[in-house]
Amino acid sequence: MFIDTQRFGRIEIDESRIIRFIEGPLGFPDRRRFALLQTSPDPVFFWLQCVDDPYLAFVVCDPRAFVPDYEIGVRPDDVDPLQLRDPDDCQVLVIVNRVGDDLTANLLGPIVVGAHSLYAKQLVLSDKRYSTRHRLMKLPTRQPVAKTA
Repeated sequence: MFIDTQRFGRIEIDESRIIRFIEGPLGFPDRRRFALLQTSPDPVFFWLQCVDDPYLAFVVCDPRAFVPDYEIGVRPDDVDPLQLRDPDDCQVLVIVNRVGDDLTANLLGPIVVGAHSLYAKQLVLSDKRYSTRHRLMKLPTRQPVAKTA
């Protein structure tokens, strides 16, 4: 299947790998089909690209790459809709944003994806250990390009 994207143009994706949100991500209730795009050979960050809107994409990552003890509780009422075999049968992703010179992650709004079903839901946590702007890393500063005479 081919989809159009603002950043990467027209790309081919495997239709069987489409992630389907039970409810659209926060702020986008009608956007439910997404593809997880890998844009480098050894990625830490991925693009969660909306299949039906070329302008809607989120940078996401596995939060445990930066916060090894990050944990969420998948509620029992989320297990059936996500078709999880058990609460550990899922992939957790968080949305990454640039804030000034930092990359931050929304640890209070993780996206849970059923590993086998590919059904997804964005949770809203109230865990005081986490924030919506958890600092992941400082971006490298760009050196000005030297002008030659």
